[in-house]
Amino acid sequence: MSEETVYGVHAVRALLNRRPADVQRLVLQAGRNDKRVQELVELARTHGVKVESRPIAELDTLAPGQVHQGIIARVTAAAPLDEDDLLIRIDALGRPPLLLVLDGVQDPHNLGACLRSADAVGADAVIVPRDRATGLTPVVRKVAAGAAETVPFVQVTNLARFLRALKDQGVWIVGTDGEAETLHYAADLKGPLALVLGAEGAGMRRLTRDHCDVVVKLPMLGAVESLNVSVAAGVMLYEALRQRGTVAASR
Repeated sequence: MSEETVYGVHAVRALLNRRPADVQRLVLQAGRNDKRVQELVELARTHGVKVESRPIAELDTLAPGQVHQGIIARVTAAAPLDEDDLLIRIDALGRPPLLLVLDGVQDPHNLGACLRSADAVGADAVIVPRDRATGLTPVVRKVAAGAAETVPFVQVTNLARFLRALKDQGVWIVGTDGEAETLHYAADLKGPLALVLGAEGAGMRRLTRDHCDVVVKLPMLGAVESLNVSVAAGVMLYEALRQRGTVAASR
């Protein structure tokens, strides 16, 4: 079974809390003994995870070019959540699902930030196409600050087909586009919902847009024409949370 490298305090802590059996070893920068590191060491030992102390050069080799914060975990790669399994989970929720669909986001920093926002509002999953989009890379996990371990992440083979399947289950598909006529807060985001955002620059693909029940835009009153996709995702997710009220907020 393949292994992955996960680095950063928050991402490693989330792994030890959520998937301790998959953590093969914890590698720490030699000489680091601050409070945050000691907490991780105690957590790792509680779960029987091997802890190693290594020179920073070795950690730099495990996570080349990245800000690993002197903390790296080697982890057994988790089996990806299947799109059919997600549809079953949605059907069994017993409440309106809240999903975030990203059509072709390729920047791992953007995906990580989107996962973090999705976790913050209690979203039920983040869905991306399998091709021409970033997956759960070490950079994504680091930026997500633990959210990659808490929010179900699904890569689908055919995004248009998946959106059709969601519609068959009564999910309302709301896309975002700067050329839309409806403002985001005028749309009904209270029921079963999938928010769809497009790739950096290009936006949603035509076929994706065709499967949306409604397309909305964010008001842009300044000189810039659009927001970063992760910022736009946060705005849309929190508008959905606001409309859903205290029940969603207390989950």
